[in-house]
Amino acid sequence: MYKFEKTFVVLVASLLFMMSFSVFAADGQNRVGSGPNPYRDCGIGAAIFPNHHVAATTSNVIWDLGTTAVTSATMSPETCSNVHAKTAKFILDNYDNLIEDVAKGEGEHLVAALDMEGCSSNKQADAVTMIRGNIGSKISLAEYSQKAKIDRAADYYYAVTFASSSCLI
Repeated sequence: MYKFEKTFVVLVASLLFMMSFSVFAADGQNRVGSGPNPYRDCGIGAAIFPNHHVAATTSNVIWDLGTTAVTSATMSPETCSNVHAKTAKFILDNYDNLIEDVAKGEGEHLVAALDMEGCSSNKQADAVTMIRGNIGSKISLAEYSQKAKIDRAADYYYAVTFASSSCLI
């Protein structure tokens, strides 16, 4: 009985340790070009739950403590289902239209970005409000106009991924 209890405690501690990484990695604050999050975007969890980051992370950790996910992210990151990379490229390519849409509080580019992140239409109004607040506070800073386009697009990307995470709840 003692061996079983010790094994169980080690397993639970390992799961909690691995899940703690997913909390930090899933906040949408990865640096541009950092690649996929192995627990969220790779492995069996991402294949089963491509639009539900918490479920994907949990599944990867439960399946094999995330070994398969980390291996796929390391050895072949192109196989990971990184929706965020597509969103980031879309935002960079359509930044001017997106800024116009967020200023209006609506628009096809803004809806497309939220759709790419898996935000259902019934939750998009709240997400747009969050994006407007986030981007509005950044644009109002004097140094914002001096930023490179890629940095402004990164700010927009962080606002979209943060707001769209509330769509999954």
